[in-house]
Amino acid sequence: MRINEEDCQNLERALSLEWLETNGRGGFASGTVGGANTRRYHALLLTARKPPSERFVFVNHLEEWIDIEGQSYPLSTNLYPNAIHPEGYKQCTGFTTDPWPTWAYDCHGTVVQREIFCVRNRDLVIIRWTRAGKTKKAITLRVRPMVSGRDYHATHHMNDRLAATATTVTDGLVSWRPYVGLSSVQAFQNGRYRHDPTWFRTVQFPAEQQRGLDFEEDWWSPGEFTYQLDRGIAATLVLTTTSTDSVDVAALTEGERKRRGGLHATAPSTDPLAGKLWCAVEAYLSARDSRQTVIAGYPWFTDWGRDTFISLPGLCLVTGRWEIAWQTIESFTAHISQGMIPNRFPDIGKEPEYNTIDASLWFVHAIERYFVYSKDETRVRAVAWPAVKHIIDGYRQGTRYCIHMDADGLIAGGVPGAQLTWMDAKVGDWVVTPRHGKPVEIQALWARTLEIGERLATTFGEPAYAVRCREDRTRAVASFRTKFWNETGGCLYDVIDGPEGNDVSIRPNQIYAIALCDDLVIKEQAEQILRVVEDHLLTPVGLRTLSPQDTRYRPRYEGTVVERDGAYHQGTVWPFLLGPFVTAWTKVNGKSSAKNRQARAFFNGLESHLHDACLGQVSEIFDAEAPHRARGCFAQAWSVAEPLRALIEDLGITTGIQPATSNKP
Repeated sequence: MRINEEDCQNLERALSLEWLETNGRGGFASGTVGGANTRRYHALLLTARKPPSERFVFVNHLEEWIDIEGQSYPLSTNLYPNAIHPEGYKQCTGFTTDPWPTWAYDCHGTVVQREIFCVRNRDLVIIRWTRAGKTKKAITLRVRPMVSGRDYHATHHMNDRLAATATTVTDGLVSWRPYVGLSSVQAFQNGRYRHDPTWFRTVQFPAEQQRGLDFEEDWWSPGEFTYQLDRGIAATLVLTTTSTDSVDVAALTEGERKRRGGLHATAPSTDPLAGKLWCAVEAYLSARDSRQTVIAGYPWFTDWGRDTFISLPGLCLVTGRWEIAWQTIESFTAHISQGMIPNRFPDIGKEPEYNTIDASLWFVHAIERYFVYSKDETRVRAVAWPAVKHIIDGYRQGTRYCIHMDADGLIAGGVPGAQLTWMDAKVGDWVVTPRHGKPVEIQALWARTLEIGERLATTFGEPAYAVRCREDRTRAVASFRTKFWNETGGCLYDVIDGPEGNDVSIRPNQIYAIALCDDLVIKEQAEQILRVVEDHLLTPVGLRTLSPQDTRYRPRYEGTVVERDGAYHQGTVWPFLLGPFVTAWTKVNGKSSAKNRQARAFFNGLESHLHDACLGQVSEIFDAEAPHRARGCFAQAWSVAEPLRALIEDLGITTGIQPATSNKP
C-alpha cells in the first residue's frame, strides 16, 4: 500500500487515509497518513490493561521538527480550531505500509524517513527516524511526546490532578506517571531529554465531530527529545508501559521484520485480494488471559461472541491457524451459561453479557468447521462436544430472553426492549430492528446446529442423541419450508410469527438459508432469492440491510447518534455479507472457471477499498448509496474474514493449507 506525494500533500485525502498497527494484546497504534489525529482513538501508545479490555491511551501523538542550518521544518501535523499547525504534511513525499507505516519527508533537499510499528505480544511501540542522501549538513531532530493517560473512549482535558514531573531521567530512559493508578510511560531513546512540561489545548478530532461526539482534547507534553540525525544511525524512541531496564531496538526491529516477512510469504499469490486479506487477518487475533480471542473491530470494539465465531473460519481455519482457533473456542467455552456463550465482554469488569440469539449457534458452526479442518477428535470430544450439547439442550428447553424451540421445531425469541440478532441497534429504549419472533437466519443456524449435533453424536458414539437431533431437524426443516416462503415477494420472510405477524422486509438475512443449508429451500426458490437480493441489496462493497423501496430505508449513515443508529441496519451496506452471498451464489450457479470469475467480480469493490480508509483493511459498513462512503469501524474482523473465507472455500483460491489428517491440529 503506497501513497504518492500528491495524495500525501492533499490534506483532505491524507487525513482520510488511516493506518493501523496492533500488538496481539488488544493494544494498537493508529493515525492518518497526513499525520494529524482525527479520532480520539488515534494514538501511538494505547494498551489494554487486561487484554484485550480496559484500554488506555498513554501517548497520543508526537510533535516533530527538523532543524537544518537555522531553518525548522515540521514533520507532524495537528488540527486546531480554524488552524492547522504545524503543517508537516507539506514536506511528505510518500507513505507505505510495507513492512509498517513509513513516511518520507523532503526538508529543502534533505530526505528524512519516519517509521512506526508495534511489536507483537508487547505493550510497546517503536518510532525510528533516519536521514537519506549525501548531504553533509548538520541535522537536528526535536520530538515532543503528547501524553494523557485516559480511557480510550474518553477525551483528555487540562486539569490540576496530573503529575507534571518526570519520575525517572537517566541516560537513555525517561518515564512519566501522569496519574495515580495508571502505569508509567517509559521512553527509551538515544537522544537527549529536556523536561519542559506544557499543555497543547483544543486539539480537534473531525471524525468525532461528524459522529456528534466530544471532538476536542488537551494534550500534556512533559518535555522534548533532541537527536543529532546522522547518516547510518537511526534516531529511536521506544514507548512502553512495561517496566524494563533496557530495550534492544535493533533486535526487536529485525525480529518484527522477519515475522512480517514470513506472514507475507505464506499469503496466496494467485489472487491479489486474497493475499491482502490474508495479511490483514493478524490484526484481529489477540490474547485473552492465557488463551486467544478475536477483536471484532478497530478502533472501538473488543471481542464479541457473534463476530468472533462468524469470523473464525476466515481468520483462523482457511489460514491454518488451527491452534489459535482452538484457544478461541476454549476461551468462550469457559463462559457458557444457560446454553449461551457471551455476546460481549465489557471494556471494564469481568461479567460477560448474554444478549444474543445467534452467537451460540455460530459458536457451534465454528466448532464443526474447526473439526473438519483440524481432525482434532480428542479435544473436540472432551471440551467442545459437551458445550455443543449444552447449547442445543439450552435452546430446546428455553433460555434467556424467551429464546426457545417452539412446537414447530423452529427457534423463537425476543422480549420488549431487547435486540437479539446481529441487527442490534438500540438508542435508549428504542430498539431499531427488534425482529422478535422467528428470524430467518436463526432458523438456518438452528438447522445447521442440529445437523452438526447429529454428526458429532454419531462420531462420538451417542446414537440416541443423534436420533433426537435428526428428528428435531426434520421437523424444523418441514416447518421452515411451509412457513417462510413469501410467494408475493418471491423470497423469504425476514421474520415470522412476530408480534405483528410475518415481516415482508427485503433484507439480506435470507441468504443464510442457502449458504448454511442445502435443504431449506428448493433450487427454484434459491434462484428467486438470489435475484431479489441482487436487485434490491447488492452493491459493489456489500449487501444493503434493507431494500431501497422500503419507506424505512436510509441511504446514508451519518448525523447524530440517533440518526446513525437508525440507519445502521436500515439500508447501510455491510461488506461481510458478501461472504455468505458468494457461498449461496456458487451453490445455486455451480463452480467452474467461468462461474468463479463471475463470482469473483462481486469482490472487486472491496479490492479497490483496500486503498482507501484504513489501508489494507476493510471497513465495518458503507453508505447504502454511491459513492458508498466507508463508515463505522475502519477495520472490521468479519469484513476481512468472510470475503477471505469465500475466496478460498467457494472460489478455490489456493493457499497451501490442507485439512489435517491426524487428531492433532
